[in-house]
Amino acid sequence: MAFVSIFKNRTGIEKEIDNFLDLASESGLIFIQGMNAYLLNEIDKFSEHLVHNVETEKEADTLRRSIEDLLYRKTLIPESRGDVLELIEHMDALLGQFKGVMFRIEIERPTINAEFHDELKALNNCAVQSVEAMTLSLRAYFKDISQVADHMHKVSFWETESDRASTRLQKAIFGSDSLQLSQQMQLRDLVKHIDTIADKAEDMADSLAIYVIKRSL
Repeated sequence: MAFVSIFKNRTGIEKEIDNFLDLASESGLIFIQGMNAYLLNEIDKFSEHLVHNVETEKEADTLRRSIEDLLYRKTLIPESRGDVLELIEHMDALLGQFKGVMFRIEIERPTINAEFHDELKALNNCAVQSVEAMTLSLRAYFKDISQVADHMHKVSFWETESDRASTRLQKAIFGSDSLQLSQQMQLRDLVKHIDTIADKAEDMADSLAIYVIKRSL
């Protein structure tokens, strides 16, 4: 199905939604760059990426408000408006999760030993891939609903991989003799915070699955 199956007329909202979803994808890429910089002890670069992510989220917030205004005033049929608004708002909140993790690191400045780097990178990748799969699912929902399932199952795949990476990493952290309990708990909380990104992406995918069924009725 094309946009015309949802929107009464074309007033630029398609482009705004595309731009909004572009920012969601970009936020994940910035997150990866920032986390890699931190692991290399490149704190200045990490801080630059954090600022970039904050700016990206602000731009996304501006687009979200514009999209909401257009949905109410001009374009969306009443029976679908609430569903689309909820999807956009949840994606905006999901985007903010990347910034939240980076702010946690900026404030706490945890010591992350080299022995944990590979697993942490794997966890970061799972979180980003889950959000990217959710982004592609949303694009399909608006442009070609028949393609939603092709992307949505990947959200669950990456959420499962995220859980596995999180479990491995937490076991390694608490199995390390070189860390004090306070350090172990600090890293545990960081790992769980990153894993939550994939959990929230899967929750959003569950909601999207319901909206797809509603549109097919």
